[in-house]
Amino acid sequence: MDKSARPALISCLLAMAVLIAIAAVVPDASSLPAWEAMPSASQRGAGVSSSSASSAPAPAGSAGSAAVGAPAGPAAPVQPGPPKTLPGGATSIFGDGRFLVAYYGTAETGALGVLGETDPDAMQRRVHRAAQPFARKHQPVQLVYELIVRIADRYAGPGRDYSHDIPRAEVQKYIDAAHRHGALLLLDIQPGRSDFLTSAKRWAWALKDPYVGLALDPEWRMGKHGVPGTRVGSVDAREVNRVSAWLRDLVARHRLPQKLFVLHQFRVDMIRDIGSIEPRRGLVMVQHVDGFGTPGQKLDTFHAVARPRQFLLGFKLFYDEDVHRMSPADVRRIDPKVRFVSFQ
Repeated sequence: MDKSARPALISCLLAMAVLIAIAAVVPDASSLPAWEAMPSASQRGAGVSSSSASSAPAPAGSAGSAAVGAPAGPAAPVQPGPPKTLPGGATSIFGDGRFLVAYYGTAETGALGVLGETDPDAMQRRVHRAAQPFARKHQPVQLVYELIVRIADRYAGPGRDYSHDIPRAEVQKYIDAAHRHGALLLLDIQPGRSDFLTSAKRWAWALKDPYVGLALDPEWRMGKHGVPGTRVGSVDAREVNRVSAWLRDLVARHRLPQKLFVLHQFRVDMIRDIGSIEPRRGLVMVQHVDGFGTPGQKLDTFHAVARPRQFLLGFKLFYDEDVHRMSPADVRRIDPKVRFVSFQ
């Protein structure tokens, strides 16, 4: 070899040695912990969030993460086919100015409300009669069945969480009735010592139906030590955000129309840091004010609790507990406006 070529050859050999050394200490990208959390090209193109329970861990303090620190996983695929619709082919809960009227209770008993005093078809006729006085020109009434599917208990029960689920078959009866009669079904959760997200996920099969929404009742959210019926429960905004994020993702994955998401409340301290509750795409957020008593007492409660800039508003009428129960015209005159009334 010519002596003048030797320096160039030595430089090439040294460069190769440096590259080999670097490759030995830098891991392959697919072995990095965050690699599974990176969306594939097809997932990025879909533009749909994965389920909160299976998405990559969110940064500490971020609202709406269903499971901070949960292992990463792939996004669930979006179901093919056209989007599903609400009763009558609608895609929006309140899009045509409609007013919602519900019967509230649980299945096969009137102990918790009027809904279960009769079978679903007889109940449909009763709620239809109750709803008609709320209708106005160009503001039709939409009927709603609000069914308590997880009931708070005074005893611990097998799961030690002071609550129990009603039978799945009973829920299916109301889903079938909702489709027969063009009604919405609202699944109401009283979690006891469980949390709302754990309880709600048990009803994912029903919430995949386009007519079915979700209601959270913090009165019966007891924490680790409370007993239902001995005090009024509460929930914080972070837990509400975890539930709404999970429900939002379910709506997106299954190409569902808007879904009702209702928060029951009759005391300010029932929902801590309520101003931090986030709006969610695909969910219609309703704050439902549930105080009972005289009209004056009910309106005092309503004005103390209602947050019309943050939520659409609901109002409850009690057949037994209210004194001089307010008429449909009375409810329609409430300011700020109520869009959803339920009877218990």
